[in-house]
Amino acid sequence: MEPAPFHSDLADGPDGGSAVWTRASDGVALRVGAWPAGSAGTVLIFNGRTEYIEKYGRVARDFAAVGLATATCDWRGQGMSDRVATDRHIGHVADFADYQKDAAAFVEAVRKMGLPEPYYLIGHSMGGAIGLRALIQGLPVKKAVFSGPMWGIGALKTLDPLATLLLEGAAILGMGVAYAPATNAKSYVLKQAFKGNGLTHDSATWAWLQSHVRTDDRLGLGGPSMTWLREAKREMAALGQTHQVPCPTLAMVGTDDTIVVQDNVLSYSATWDKGRAEMIDGARHEPMMEAPAIREVFMSKTIAHFQA
Repeated sequence: MEPAPFHSDLADGPDGGSAVWTRASDGVALRVGAWPAGSAGTVLIFNGRTEYIEKYGRVARDFAAVGLATATCDWRGQGMSDRVATDRHIGHVADFADYQKDAAAFVEAVRKMGLPEPYYLIGHSMGGAIGLRALIQGLPVKKAVFSGPMWGIGALKTLDPLATLLLEGAAILGMGVAYAPATNAKSYVLKQAFKGNGLTHDSATWAWLQSHVRTDDRLGLGGPSMTWLREAKREMAALGQTHQVPCPTLAMVGTDDTIVVQDNVLSYSATWDKGRAEMIDGARHEPMMEAPAIREVFMSKTIAHFQA
Protein backbone atom coordinates (compact mmCIF):
# COMPACT_ATOMS: atom_id res chain seq x y z
CA MET A 1 0.00 0.00 0.00
CA GLU A 2 1.25 3.45 -0.92
CA PRO A 3 0.63 6.72 0.98
CA ALA A 4 -2.41 8.68 -0.18
CA PRO A 5 -3.26 12.38 0.18
CA PHE A 6 -4.71 13.26 3.56
CA HIS A 7 -5.79 16.62 5.02
CA SER A 8 -4.92 16.26 8.70
CA ASP A 9 -5.67 19.95 9.30
CA LEU A 10 -9.19 19.65 7.89
CA ALA A 11 -9.86 16.37 9.68
CA ASP A 12 -9.01 17.78 13.12
CA GLY A 13 -8.49 14.25 14.37
CA PRO A 14 -6.10 12.78 16.93
CA ASP A 15 -2.38 12.70 16.19
CA GLY A 16 -1.06 10.09 13.79
CA GLY A 17 -3.81 10.15 11.17
CA SER A 18 -2.87 9.10 7.65
CA ALA A 19 -4.25 7.57 4.46
CA VAL A 20 -3.11 4.87 2.03
CA TRP A 21 -4.14 3.56 -1.37
CA THR A 22 -5.50 0.07 -1.81
CA ARG A 23 -7.48 -1.67 -4.55
CA ALA A 24 -10.73 -3.58 -4.65
CA SER A 25 -10.80 -7.00 -6.31
CA ASP A 26 -11.94 -5.42 -9.60
CA GLY A 27 -9.04 -2.95 -9.62
CA VAL A 28 -10.85 0.17 -8.37
CA ALA A 29 -8.45 2.37 -6.37
CA LEU A 30 -9.69 3.17 -2.86
CA ARG A 31 -8.38 5.61 -0.27
CA VAL A 32 -8.30 4.22 3.28
CA GLY A 33 -7.66 6.42 6.31
CA ALA A 34 -6.85 5.64 9.93
CA TRP A 35 -6.13 7.17 13.30
CA PRO A 36 -4.22 4.48 15.23
CA ALA A 37 -4.62 6.31 18.56
CA GLY A 38 -5.69 3.39 20.75
CA SER A 39 -5.02 -0.26 21.52
CA ALA A 40 -8.43 -1.48 22.78
CA GLY A 41 -9.76 -2.20 19.27
CA THR A 42 -10.61 -0.42 16.04
CA VAL A 43 -13.84 1.23 14.94
CA LEU A 44 -14.52 0.70 11.24
CA ILE A 45 -16.65 3.58 9.99
CA PHE A 46 -18.69 2.72 6.91
CA ASN A 47 -19.57 6.26 5.93
CA GLY A 48 -22.42 7.60 3.86
CA ARG A 49 -22.95 8.72 0.29
CA THR A 50 -20.89 11.84 -0.52
CA GLU A 51 -18.64 11.33 2.52
CA TYR A 52 -14.86 10.99 2.86
CA ILE A 53 -12.16 10.20 5.40
CA GLU A 54 -11.50 13.69 6.79
CA LYS A 55 -15.11 14.14 7.86
CA TYR A 56 -14.60 11.67 10.70
CA GLY A 57 -11.50 13.13 12.33
CA ARG A 58 -13.42 14.58 15.26
CA VAL A 59 -15.29 11.30 15.76
CA ALA A 60 -11.90 9.56 15.86
CA ARG A 61 -10.92 11.94 18.69
CA ASP A 62 -13.82 10.65 20.79
CA PHE A 63 -12.83 7.04 20.19
CA ALA A 64 -9.15 7.75 20.89
CA ALA A 65 -10.18 9.13 24.29
CA VAL A 66 -11.45 5.65 25.25
CA GLY A 67 -8.56 3.73 23.70
CA LEU A 68 -10.08 2.89 20.31
CA ALA A 69 -8.42 3.38 16.95
CA THR A 70 -10.56 4.49 14.00
CA ALA A 71 -10.48 3.65 10.29
CA THR A 72 -12.68 4.66 7.38
CA CYS A 73 -12.47 4.83 3.60
CA ASP A 74 -13.69 6.66 0.53
CA TRP A 75 -16.10 4.31 -1.25
CA ARG A 76 -15.76 4.00 -5.01
CA GLY A 77 -17.26 6.99 -6.75
CA GLN A 78 -16.63 9.47 -3.95
CA GLY A 79 -13.90 11.22 -2.02
CA MET A 80 -10.49 10.62 -3.61
CA SER A 81 -11.23 7.02 -4.60
CA ASP A 82 -11.76 6.21 -8.26
CA ARG A 83 -14.87 7.83 -9.71
CA VAL A 84 -16.72 5.24 -11.75
CA ALA A 85 -18.66 7.59 -14.04
CA THR A 86 -17.38 9.99 -16.70
CA ASP A 87 -18.87 12.88 -14.74
CA ARG A 88 -16.84 12.77 -11.53
CA HIS A 89 -19.46 14.83 -9.68
CA ILE A 90 -22.25 12.28 -10.00
CA GLY A 91 -22.67 9.61 -7.32
CA HIS A 92 -22.80 6.43 -9.35
CA VAL A 93 -22.40 2.68 -8.96
CA ALA A 94 -23.48 0.02 -11.45
CA ASP A 95 -24.40 -2.55 -8.80
CA PHE A 96 -24.71 -2.12 -5.05
CA ALA A 97 -22.80 -5.39 -4.62
CA ASP A 98 -19.69 -3.52 -5.83
CA TYR A 99 -19.56 -1.80 -2.44
CA GLN A 100 -18.93 -5.19 -0.85
CA LYS A 101 -15.71 -5.39 -2.89
CA ASP A 102 -14.75 -2.07 -1.32
CA ALA A 103 -15.65 -3.29 2.16
CA ALA A 104 -13.48 -6.39 1.75
CA ALA A 105 -10.54 -4.32 0.52
CA PHE A 106 -11.04 -1.86 3.39
CA VAL A 107 -10.87 -4.60 6.04
CA GLU A 108 -7.83 -6.14 4.37
CA ALA A 109 -6.09 -2.75 4.40
CA VAL A 110 -6.91 -2.27 8.09
CA ARG A 111 -5.28 -5.63 8.84
CA LYS A 112 -2.17 -4.70 6.83
CA MET A 113 -1.97 -1.39 8.69
CA GLY A 114 -1.75 -3.36 11.93
CA LEU A 115 -4.70 -1.71 13.64
CA PRO A 116 -5.76 -3.53 16.81
CA GLU A 117 -8.59 -6.02 17.10
CA PRO A 118 -11.38 -6.51 17.97
CA TYR A 119 -13.10 -4.54 15.25
CA TYR A 120 -16.33 -2.61 15.78
CA LEU A 121 -18.61 -1.22 13.08
CA ILE A 122 -20.39 2.10 12.65
CA GLY A 123 -22.51 2.19 9.49
CA HIS A 124 -23.86 5.65 8.72
CA SER A 125 -26.58 6.29 6.10
CA MET A 126 -25.50 4.51 2.89
CA GLY A 127 -22.79 2.91 5.00
CA GLY A 128 -25.64 1.43 7.04
CA ALA A 129 -26.85 -0.46 3.97
CA ILE A 130 -23.33 -1.51 2.99
CA GLY A 131 -22.56 -2.41 6.60
CA LEU A 132 -25.67 -4.51 7.21
CA ARG A 133 -25.00 -6.51 4.04
CA ALA A 134 -21.34 -6.97 5.07
CA LEU A 135 -22.44 -8.04 8.55
CA ILE A 136 -24.73 -10.70 7.09
CA GLN A 137 -21.88 -11.90 4.89
CA GLY A 138 -19.45 -12.32 7.80
CA LEU A 139 -17.79 -8.95 8.43
CA PRO A 140 -15.38 -9.71 11.31
CA VAL A 141 -16.70 -7.25 13.90
CA LYS A 142 -17.51 -7.82 17.55
CA LYS A 143 -20.37 -5.30 17.73
CA ALA A 144 -22.15 -2.92 15.38
CA VAL A 145 -23.88 0.47 15.52
CA PHE A 146 -25.97 1.94 12.73
CA SER A 147 -26.47 5.70 12.45
CA GLY A 148 -29.45 6.91 10.42
CA PRO A 149 -29.02 3.77 8.30
CA MET A 150 -30.21 3.92 4.71
CA TRP A 151 -32.75 1.11 4.97
CA GLY A 152 -35.27 3.35 3.24
CA ILE A 153 -34.99 6.76 1.53
CA GLY A 154 -37.58 9.32 2.52
CA ALA A 155 -37.87 10.91 -0.93
CA LEU A 156 -38.44 7.53 -2.59
CA LYS A 157 -41.10 6.50 -0.08
CA THR A 158 -43.29 9.42 -1.09
CA LEU A 159 -43.01 8.44 -4.76
CA ASP A 160 -43.62 4.67 -4.62
CA PRO A 161 -44.68 2.96 -6.85
CA LEU A 162 -43.96 5.76 -9.34
CA ALA A 163 -40.30 5.69 -8.29
CA THR A 164 -39.89 2.12 -9.48
CA LEU A 165 -41.31 2.92 -12.91
CA LEU A 166 -39.16 6.06 -13.19
CA LEU A 167 -35.93 4.31 -12.24
CA GLU A 168 -36.48 1.25 -14.40
CA GLY A 169 -37.54 3.47 -17.29
CA ALA A 170 -34.37 5.56 -16.99
CA ALA A 171 -32.26 2.44 -17.50
CA ILE A 172 -34.27 1.38 -20.55
CA LEU A 173 -33.94 4.84 -22.07
CA GLY A 174 -30.17 4.96 -21.49
CA MET A 175 -30.42 7.57 -18.75
CA GLY A 176 -28.95 5.45 -15.96
CA VAL A 177 -25.99 7.77 -15.48
CA ALA A 178 -28.13 10.91 -15.47
CA TYR A 179 -28.62 12.89 -12.26
CA ALA A 180 -31.64 11.97 -10.18
CA PRO A 181 -34.46 14.56 -10.33
CA ALA A 182 -33.84 17.78 -8.36
CA THR A 183 -30.09 17.06 -8.03
CA ASN A 184 -27.04 18.33 -9.88
CA ALA A 185 -23.23 18.40 -9.73
CA LYS A 186 -23.01 20.69 -6.69
CA SER A 187 -22.28 19.27 -3.24
CA TYR A 188 -25.20 19.38 -0.82
CA VAL A 189 -23.39 21.47 1.80
CA LEU A 190 -22.63 24.16 -0.80
CA LYS A 191 -25.98 24.04 -2.57
CA GLN A 192 -28.22 23.95 0.51
CA ALA A 193 -28.54 26.85 2.92
CA PHE A 194 -27.91 25.99 6.57
CA LYS A 195 -31.49 26.88 7.40
CA GLY A 196 -33.60 23.94 6.36
CA ASN A 197 -30.71 21.52 5.85
CA GLY A 198 -31.42 17.87 6.65
CA LEU A 199 -28.09 16.97 8.24
CA THR A 200 -27.42 18.97 11.41
CA HIS A 201 -28.70 21.69 13.73
CA ASP A 202 -25.13 22.88 14.39
CA SER A 203 -24.05 25.88 12.30
CA ALA A 204 -20.37 25.57 13.29
CA THR A 205 -20.22 21.98 12.06
CA TRP A 206 -22.04 22.98 8.88
CA ALA A 207 -19.39 25.64 8.19
CA TRP A 208 -16.65 23.07 8.95
CA LEU A 209 -18.11 20.66 6.38
CA GLN A 210 -18.34 23.46 3.81
CA SER A 211 -14.67 24.28 4.38
CA HIS A 212 -13.68 20.73 3.44
CA VAL A 213 -15.23 20.86 -0.02
CA ARG A 214 -14.13 24.43 -0.65
CA THR A 215 -10.54 23.52 0.24
CA ASP A 216 -10.37 20.40 -1.93
CA ASP A 217 -12.96 19.84 -4.64
CA ARG A 218 -11.95 16.16 -4.77
CA LEU A 219 -13.89 15.68 -1.52
CA GLY A 220 -17.13 16.96 -3.04
CA LEU A 221 -19.89 14.99 -4.70
CA GLY A 222 -23.18 15.99 -6.28
CA GLY A 223 -26.43 14.09 -6.62
CA PRO A 224 -26.84 10.37 -7.26
CA SER A 225 -27.38 8.77 -10.63
CA MET A 226 -30.65 7.13 -11.60
CA THR A 227 -28.87 3.76 -11.58
CA TRP A 228 -27.53 4.39 -8.07
CA LEU A 229 -31.08 5.09 -6.88
CA ARG A 230 -32.44 1.98 -8.59
CA GLU A 231 -29.73 -0.25 -7.10
CA ALA A 232 -30.14 1.36 -3.67
CA LYS A 233 -33.88 0.74 -3.76
CA ARG A 234 -33.38 -2.92 -4.64
CA GLU A 235 -30.80 -3.41 -1.90
CA MET A 236 -32.89 -1.72 0.78
CA ALA A 237 -35.83 -3.98 -0.04
CA ALA A 238 -33.59 -7.04 0.17
CA LEU A 239 -32.13 -5.93 3.50
CA GLY A 240 -35.66 -5.80 4.89
CA GLN A 241 -35.62 -9.59 4.85
CA THR A 242 -32.78 -9.69 7.40
CA HIS A 243 -34.32 -11.51 10.36
CA GLN A 244 -31.18 -11.88 12.49
CA VAL A 245 -27.74 -10.32 12.84
CA PRO A 246 -24.62 -12.19 13.99
CA CYS A 247 -23.45 -9.78 16.71
CA PRO A 248 -24.90 -7.29 19.22
CA THR A 249 -26.26 -4.44 17.13
CA LEU A 250 -27.67 -1.00 17.98
CA ALA A 251 -29.46 1.08 15.34
CA MET A 252 -30.09 4.75 16.05
CA VAL A 253 -32.04 7.33 14.07
CA GLY A 254 -32.87 10.94 14.84
CA THR A 255 -36.40 12.07 15.53
CA ASP A 256 -35.77 14.92 13.04
CA ASP A 257 -34.25 12.69 10.35
CA THR A 258 -36.15 13.11 7.08
CA ILE A 259 -33.45 11.67 4.81
CA VAL A 260 -34.10 8.03 5.71
CA VAL A 261 -37.31 6.21 6.63
CA GLN A 262 -37.43 6.07 10.43
CA ASP A 263 -40.04 3.31 10.47
CA ASN A 264 -37.71 1.00 8.52
CA VAL A 265 -34.93 1.49 11.05
CA LEU A 266 -37.31 0.41 13.80
CA SER A 267 -39.01 -2.42 11.92
CA TYR A 268 -35.90 -3.94 10.32
CA SER A 269 -34.30 -4.45 13.73
CA ALA A 270 -37.47 -5.51 15.55
CA THR A 271 -36.91 -9.23 14.87
CA TRP A 272 -33.23 -9.29 15.79
CA ASP A 273 -32.43 -11.28 18.93
CA LYS A 274 -29.09 -9.48 19.19
CA GLY A 275 -30.29 -6.08 18.06
CA ARG A 276 -32.38 -3.10 19.05
CA ALA A 277 -33.21 0.36 17.76
CA GLU A 278 -33.40 3.73 19.53
CA MET A 279 -34.51 7.22 18.56
CA ILE A 280 -32.14 10.12 19.24
CA ASP A 281 -34.28 13.05 20.32
CA GLY A 282 -33.76 16.19 18.23
CA ALA A 283 -31.18 14.71 15.86
CA ARG A 284 -31.29 15.24 12.13
CA HIS A 285 -29.66 12.78 9.72
CA GLU A 286 -26.10 13.02 11.02
CA PRO A 287 -25.96 12.61 14.82
CA MET A 288 -22.14 12.47 14.77
CA MET A 289 -22.16 15.96 13.19
CA GLU A 290 -24.90 17.37 15.40
CA ALA A 291 -25.08 20.05 18.08
CA PRO A 292 -22.84 19.10 21.03
CA ALA A 293 -25.60 17.89 23.38
CA ILE A 294 -27.19 15.67 20.71
CA ARG A 295 -23.83 14.42 19.48
CA GLU A 296 -22.85 13.48 23.02
CA VAL A 297 -25.96 11.32 23.38
CA PHE A 298 -25.11 9.38 20.22
CA MET A 299 -21.42 8.99 21.01
CA SER A 300 -21.98 7.96 24.63
CA LYS A 301 -24.53 5.33 23.57
CA THR A 302 -22.17 4.04 20.89
CA ILE A 303 -19.17 3.78 23.20
CA ALA A 304 -21.28 2.15 25.93
CA HIS A 305 -22.53 -0.41 23.42
CA PHE A 306 -19.01 -1.22 22.26
CA GLN A 307 -17.69 -1.49 25.82
CA ALA A 308 -20.59 -3.39 27.40
